[in-house]
Amino acid sequence: MGVNLDGALLAIDAGNSKTDVAIVGADGTVLGSARGGGFQPPVAGVEAALDVLAEAVGRAAARTGRPLEFAHVSACLANADLPVEEAELKAGLDARGWSPSVRVYNDTFAVLRAGLDEPRGVAVVCGAGINCVGMLPDGRTARFPALGKISGDWGGGSGLAEEALWFAARAEDGRGEPTALARTLPAHFGLPTMYALIEALHRGSVAYERRHELTPVLFRTSAQGDAVARSLVRRLAEEVVALSAVALGRLGLLDEEAPVVLGGSVLAARHPELDGLIAELLAVKAPKAVVGVVAAPPVLGAALLALDETAAPPGAAARLRLHYA
Repeated sequence: MGVNLDGALLAIDAGNSKTDVAIVGADGTVLGSARGGGFQPPVAGVEAALDVLAEAVGRAAARTGRPLEFAHVSACLANADLPVEEAELKAGLDARGWSPSVRVYNDTFAVLRAGLDEPRGVAVVCGAGINCVGMLPDGRTARFPALGKISGDWGGGSGLAEEALWFAARAEDGRGEPTALARTLPAHFGLPTMYALIEALHRGSVAYERRHELTPVLFRTSAQGDAVARSLVRRLAEEVVALSAVALGRLGLLDEEAPVVLGGSVLAARHPELDGLIAELLAVKAPKAVVGVVAAPPVLGAALLALDETAAPPGAAARLRLHYA
């Protein structure tokens, strides 16, 4: 006999590389979960991308033995960067008929909510790209388009790798200042020179997608004292602080004690130099901000948002957090 899903909530955290879904009871009990593929509407189209979500949701629901019917859907989705994109994705989810109540967020909000005891604060996520969002209990939010250079962004793992390659290439051929990156970056792939790495990336003997592997190399080179690498690490810290301070200011939290939570593979790696610079610079711009790192999975944040939106009973959030502890 299946679990009673009356009043059950559906939480979705869909990133570019993977999707996590959870079916949660009104009391915060996790009834079913599943993991699926990446969510990429710009590549696959909206309907094909939603099919990926539907496959994972279907498997999670099958484990409960009940149909796809939910009191509310909270979907935190990659590539929901603009209100028009949120509206398109919400329309697509509405058409699936899973619930009469659907809310779509950018996936950065899942990281934010996972790191907060209440929906009040700011999150900066730095993984392949970089993004920042903030929210208040009354529903007000702060956010950025986060579309890359065209929207003023700098950083993220891919961006850092590109910058490191640029400086290393110019160091080797004499156009730029010397940096150990000219040696450490190609050495990561067992290559002797930057010229060899440039050729390998260009001709595909090293897949271009693997350039993200160079971000940890950049941090190691910086920790060894290389001036160019250190300048890039410092610039990332400045970008994290700039995003945080602007978001805090938009929400009226700049002069109040408020959490700033950090997430994503680059920030969650806890590079001591980067952590120290963020703390130092944020203390100047937002001296009352309290910095933390999100360790919980983002699907927890999506589920907490669902509980927020349905006025869950006391203790539901704590029960949900305990499941993901």
